[in-house]
Amino acid sequence: MKDGFVRVAVGTPSIRVADCLGNAEAMMELMRQAEEKKAKLLVLPELSVTGYTASDLLLSRPLLQGALEALEKMRAYSAHMDLLTCVGAPLAFEGRLYNCAIYLKGGEILAIVPKRNLPNYSVYYEMRHFTPGPDEVRMVELLGRSVPFGGNLLLRCRQMPEMTIGTEICEDLWVPDSPGVALAVAGATIIANPSASDESVGKADYRRMLVTSQSAKLLCAYLYADAGAGESSTDLVFAGHNLIAENGVLLAQSKRYETGIVCSEIDVEFLDHERRRMNTFGKAGRPFYTVEFDLHQEDLSLTRLIDPMPFVPSDAARREARCEEILDIQAHALATRLTHIHCGRAAVAVSGGLDSTLALLVTARAFDLCGLDHKGITTITMPCFGTTARTRSNAQIISERLGTEFMEIPIGAAVNQHFKDIGVSPEARDVTYENCQARERTQVLMDLSNKLGGIAIGTGDLSELALGWATYNGDHMSMYAVNASVPKTLVRYLVKYEADRTEDRELAAALEDILATPVSPELLPPVDGEIAQKTEDLVGPYELHDFFLYYILRRGCTPEKVRRLALAAFRGRYDEKTVTYWLKTFCRRFFNQQFKRSCMPDGPKVGSVALSPRGDLRMPSDAVSVLWNLNN
Repeated sequence: MKDGFVRVAVGTPSIRVADCLGNAEAMMELMRQAEEKKAKLLVLPELSVTGYTASDLLLSRPLLQGALEALEKMRAYSAHMDLLTCVGAPLAFEGRLYNCAIYLKGGEILAIVPKRNLPNYSVYYEMRHFTPGPDEVRMVELLGRSVPFGGNLLLRCRQMPEMTIGTEICEDLWVPDSPGVALAVAGATIIANPSASDESVGKADYRRMLVTSQSAKLLCAYLYADAGAGESSTDLVFAGHNLIAENGVLLAQSKRYETGIVCSEIDVEFLDHERRRMNTFGKAGRPFYTVEFDLHQEDLSLTRLIDPMPFVPSDAARREARCEEILDIQAHALATRLTHIHCGRAAVAVSGGLDSTLALLVTARAFDLCGLDHKGITTITMPCFGTTARTRSNAQIISERLGTEFMEIPIGAAVNQHFKDIGVSPEARDVTYENCQARERTQVLMDLSNKLGGIAIGTGDLSELALGWATYNGDHMSMYAVNASVPKTLVRYLVKYEADRTEDRELAAALEDILATPVSPELLPPVDGEIAQKTEDLVGPYELHDFFLYYILRRGCTPEKVRRLALAAFRGRYDEKTVTYWLKTFCRRFFNQQFKRSCMPDGPKVGSVALSPRGDLRMPSDAVSVLWNLNN
């Protein structure tokens, strides 16, 4: 329970129908395993004390008495555990029988939540046995204790208030107006669902979709514990399909037809952040009763996957689909702008690097959408002091293979004249030496666009904008910035995607060579014909910076939490000293360079993070980074 993470578990015991004490033993074993794994919340299946398939036996006094004895045994077992357990059992109050989720912790019965939506169709006939539970919370007597009972009931951890638990029971999830909606709006960041969902062809996929979509809609974690081994197979089969999802992402699931527990960590700080960010989330429309409980806080090593490349899907098929979707968004955005301003010409400065290559590929797509000839695209290479033969050649090849009008405009003489005009030594090799080249290229691009009656296409990407790695009013500026919300780690895959799908072998070879070329602005003279200035040597690995960008902006994490996540994601690749150094660099540059983003050109948002001052990021240029400074 550090940095907002809490380990949770869902489990399926092997039961015997109507063997309440035996079932309690099986569930106590899962409680032991969950505590051993340092889980703080365990959810067990619906009616797991008796068995969901006990049918009319549920109405019998011996079974109901057996259920009470089993609950008493489990309550006592929980006395010395730092674990909140949710178990399913039938309970009778005031002449009515309820299908209940009972919460046990520290030898106490904290709360009872009755099932509200009782299926009575197809193979289900729960209304034969149970009464729908009331929303209103009242106190009932159970095992000699006064316990809150009702649907409008939340459980909140005192040490981590963001860990607030609401309860749905099986069918409650499947109905159109599920109780989870009101529970989440009232503050529940975790929905526990003790369930007994029978298995049939295709149902596992539907169940998985339902759980993950509910967690996305409610901005919550969803813990689904399914009945399994030992349930009667008279007419149905139960597979124990357990699921843990968080905000639309499936974190863990069990293999079907197996028993035991599955665990993962829920980031309740992130869920709380998402709800603050989305001001349409709403607020509770009716009162909820809250039970508070204590948990011991301790450090945990994370077992959930922390993807080192959050912007890039790891699955190849999903990655290809994502690439096509992003290229479509970029191209349609540019096509819309071209159509709106009645423009059939565009100019792209091509360097033989990744960003300008992507910008050109997008521009070609946009021209196709508009039904325009690629000859209307003018590509310009502007060699200067740092240009290598490799990048110059690749720039020309891709320009010509895409059917554009290719131009070469050397800018060395103009830059040297500028040096002379402003009194800069050509031997200085300082920031002025570099920026003069970038601004000269932008001036040529802009003026040539005017001459052609076209627009200058920007090439800079999201990662460069975040770091301010752009010359103000140089490559920082354009007439439409197609790459403005594409992170550098994703740029590489977009270019690779186009290289793999083209049937033009010469174009594919050039694109592959561009992918193999070190990222560089090529503003310093080459050494022995090779690139002397490598961007990642200067500002740090882009894979780290993209990771920092995602977790600070998208998930609202503190730098300390980002460092912890980065060390988990890049374990064995970057040590703590390296991660800390570049994280400090990122935070410093992100704040210091906001003034460049405050006046960035138009460009389409393509993903969950964008830096446009007219879109996702409203940030003053004078904000200081003191609260984002790492202590060590």
